[in-house]
Amino acid sequence: MAAVTWLTQDAYDRLAAELEELSTTGREEIAKRIEAAREEGDLKENGGYHAAKDEQGKQEARIRQLAELLKHAQVGEAPVSTGVVESGTVITAEIAGDPTTFLIGSREIAGDSELSVYSEQSPLGEAILGLKIGDETSYQAPNGRDIAVKITGVETWGGN
Repeated sequence: MAAVTWLTQDAYDRLAAELEELSTTGREEIAKRIEAAREEGDLKENGGYHAAKDEQGKQEARIRQLAELLKHAQVGEAPVSTGVVESGTVITAEIAGDPTTFLIGSREIAGDSELSVYSEQSPLGEAILGLKIGDETSYQAPNGRDIAVKITGVETWGGN
């Protein structure tokens, strides 16, 4: 079963437009580039052909990713902060003693924002979901170290 991802309506619309663009004109453009490169001759040593095929593979992977994300998206307004860490909230925390601010949820929510994003399924995300301001915990980093976390703020995501 695929994970449900919370998205704002703006993020959903942006991703749906990207999917539409990639699925239509994006596919047409890459097919034309592949055909033009194919007409240049020997495919073994045709860098343009191989580059276009690689790009096509990446584009198709993005189409599959977007289709799956949108299929299982829960669309709505950012949750109004009640001081509890949940998907779609902006968290301020001391991580290993360093203050940091980030969004908890999907990278797709943040759009062009410079804010760091941690998914709910990340070690940090799993450790802090449901915590309140002032709560402390730790999580195990990929390198095996335990990292201390203290929640110092939880805010409603404003979309920027």
